[in-house]
Amino acid sequence: MRIAVLVLDGVFDSGLAAVLDVLQCANELRGRMPQPPPAWQVSTIGFTDTVRTGAGHLVSADPVDGAADCDLLLVPAVAERQPEELVRWVSGPAAAPARQLLAEARTRRTPVASACAGTFLLAEAGILDGLRATTTWWLAPLFRSRYPQVTLDQSRMVTSCDDVTTAGAAFGHVDLALTIVRRRSPALSDLVANYLVIDERPSQAAHTMTATLAESDPTIAAFERWARDHLHEPLSVKDAARAVGVSERTLQRTTQAVLGTSPVRFVQDLRIEQATHLLRSTTQSIEAIARRVGYENANTLRVLLRERTGHTAGQHRRT
Repeated sequence: MRIAVLVLDGVFDSGLAAVLDVLQCANELRGRMPQPPPAWQVSTIGFTDTVRTGAGHLVSADPVDGAADCDLLLVPAVAERQPEELVRWVSGPAAAPARQLLAEARTRRTPVASACAGTFLLAEAGILDGLRATTTWWLAPLFRSRYPQVTLDQSRMVTSCDDVTTAGAAFGHVDLALTIVRRRSPALSDLVANYLVIDERPSQAAHTMTATLAESDPTIAAFERWARDHLHEPLSVKDAARAVGVSERTLQRTTQAVLGTSPVRFVQDLRIEQATHLLRSTTQSIEAIARRVGYENANTLRVLLRERTGHTAGQHRRT
């Protein structure tokens, strides 16, 4: 399998290194498999002979002509953490050659992959329209508002739709590379993960900071403050809307548009966040914690913890 890794000025150093290291490790370990998959032929391509990374390191690159006959075009994210600057870059002249290269690759039906803020470049190039994708959790509200034609899926760390694979936050590049290996050999992917001591992360949910997402919209920010003050009470969306100063329908619509979820699920996320904090920082029983976050039945909280975080209440407590 021929993989062309497109490196752009300002590329996220760890993202690029993670992709290259995981694939190199897979090539080195593939011989241990009873039926080893073919090797991955990885080349680093760019629009100039030398690319300067976000941390200032220099990376040599082959011409982008190598993307014409590759089996996968992989684009690590740039190291831009300011939302306004990220949008300015992906939509500006500096990224125009990359947008064109991506569009041409999809015209040839070449599979494409990216992670973290790199998903913005794919969306800006128009190759995610009508598809399902993911991105780093804290940029999700911005992504939804800018690319409404893309279905943003935050339930998984890695998503794949119509030969376009995307992964979540910065170190999601690791998960992205392992996914590429897993498609050829699940056993080899597990072996690489063991050698590199990589834990399985099926979702970003355990790392999502709900308050950070809420800050992206004044209505949602007000709803979040109200919900935190009433976590111990049964949820009433009608009362919440009245307290925030909008109609119930407006609150439903705004929560869906900004967060991609319903008010009920958003409050559940707040409850899970608080319950997790209490499990880790207090000795209160699961029953007492459940009541503090609005659940009379502790088993309801146990089920939600497993579903949303992938860990049991006991595992959170030991952490």
